[in-house]
Amino acid sequence: MARKRHTAEEIVAKLRQVDVLMAQGRPVAEAVRSIGVTEVTYYRWRNEYGGLKGDQVKRLKELETENARLRRAVSDLTLDKLILAEAAKGNVWSAPSMQEHWKG
Repeated sequence: MARKRHTAEEIVAKLRQVDVLMAQGRPVAEAVRSIGVTEVTYYRWRNEYGGLKGDQVKRLKELETENARLRRAVSDLTLDKLILAEAAKGNVWSAPSMQEHWKG
């Protein structure tokens, strides 16, 4: 069976649906089965999205995307810094013409 990726909004809706079914007296297993996922998936979703509303989920995803972008930017800048530090370590002061320039 092919796996389906659910959007965050779909997940929150399905979690609410399970809550409603359980409030009506259905067992957890039956309520989870009715939304078409396994109990493991349900509990994983509940841990991640449990108390969120639709607009909060959207904001969470935006923040996760922004966080990933910032992490990439920091890693790129760190790499640039390391490259420049390595280049400056031996090349700048070891050239004879530069030493003569600074002495005079």
